[in-house]
Amino acid sequence: MTAHDRPLSPHLQIYRWHLLMTMSILHRASGVFLALGTVVLVAWLLALAAGPESYARMTAVIGSAPGLVFLFGWSAALFYHLCNGIRHLFWDAGQGYELPAAYASGYGVLVATVILTLAAWGGACLILGGV
Repeated sequence: MTAHDRPLSPHLQIYRWHLLMTMSILHRASGVFLALGTVVLVAWLLALAAGPESYARMTAVIGSAPGLVFLFGWSAALFYHLCNGIRHLFWDAGQGYELPAAYASGYGVLVATVILTLAAWGGACLILGGV
């Protein structure tokens, strides 16, 4: 058998799509989105340091409908990455590798993400008196 006759490494066209694969990809994507959100946070802090006009402009951008959608997505990514990271810590300790446990913890991460995101935004709306 020559080198070019050997099969290629399996990829997304070979594997059947499933929850664990999706969560792995989402974990990486949420990390990238968190980095992007951190850049926005730094821009907001720089606007705060630059003076009231810059701060007011940046606050208007963040408080706009697209800005709030971005913040909602960023907070969901934060809670997902946190919960899935905790799940990975258990895996690092050798717990939860069995397929039923892996799926149960995966669904648990998704439920916890929704609950934490809605709780954070509900609390923020209560504190701020509605957005």
